[in-house]
Amino acid sequence: MAGMGDGYVGTAQDAVRIRRLEKQREAERRKIQELKNKTASSQGQPGLLQFGSSTSEILETAFKKETVGLVTREQYVEKRVNIKNKFEEEEKEKLLKLQQEEEELQLQKLKKRKIKADPRLSFADDFESFDEEEEEENNEDSEGHGRRKFGKLGKDPTVETSFLPDSEREAEEQAERERLRKQWLLEQAQIKNEPLQITYSYWDGTGHRRVTQVRKGDTIGEFLRAVQQQLSPEFREVRTTSVENLLYVKEDLIIPHQHSFYELIVNKARGKSGPLFHFDVHEDVRTIADATKEKDESHAGKVVERHWYEKNKHIFPASRWEIYDPTKKWERYTIHGD
Repeated sequence: MAGMGDGYVGTAQDAVRIRRLEKQREAERRKIQELKNKTASSQGQPGLLQFGSSTSEILETAFKKETVGLVTREQYVEKRVNIKNKFEEEEKEKLLKLQQEEEELQLQKLKKRKIKADPRLSFADDFESFDEEEEEENNEDSEGHGRRKFGKLGKDPTVETSFLPDSEREAEEQAERERLRKQWLLEQAQIKNEPLQITYSYWDGTGHRRVTQVRKGDTIGEFLRAVQQQLSPEFREVRTTSVENLLYVKEDLIIPHQHSFYELIVNKARGKSGPLFHFDVHEDVRTIADATKEKDESHAGKVVERHWYEKNKHIFPASRWEIYDPTKKWERYTIHGD
């Protein structure tokens, strides 16, 4: 490339940038030369700053020219004060002019560095500056030809960007999750407060069927406390025992006191002989048996005193009873055997 030597000079983009910098340096050299010429042309004027002279020497020179011949004392003082004021004013004007020129030069540099590309692309500034340099080069080298146009780079709306990190989108998703979580908790609290009517049978060898009402969120222990209050007037052994010594047996499973009816309903828990999430009593009334369909029957849960169970657990139906385990799955219902 002409003027660049015989060695490696970089890419075409580097060459364009080098030429642009050389033009800027040449423009600055011309401005400096103009300032020097202005300073040299003003050296012969009285009262102006001379290169290489001190302020006191300049004042003395201008004062001597103004006081040639005989002058009175008042004229002497007045002329000296006038010359000094004039000199100070000229100095202020020069400093102000130099400051203005310096500010204009800085503004021009800032304008040239201003990024005109789309800020959404981190690499757009390089391409934008390259486009501008190419356009300047084309305008200089190919006069008479049409001006070359370069398209602006931007986002492609068809590209999938959902996998990219987006703090604003993540904040919106987090707020939506929090709103849904609070809404779900509110709905579950309303469900837990709904009344639940339970049909049970106090079992002491024979059945004594009763009906009581609790909330769906109540635990088995709270249900047995209500049962004890209901049965105490009729059964002395219930009145004298504690809630911890009462057992609730549903579909041949002894359900621990800490479990709630809400858990059994939500998890669609299954027992050995029927569902654990139905607390009424109903039988399968289908007239035609279908082996492919499971029977829809619900039996009354039994409330048993622990002492009676320990004495009779080897006798049917207590021999079928076992502790409820949420992790154990019952594939089919049975009403006899193990």
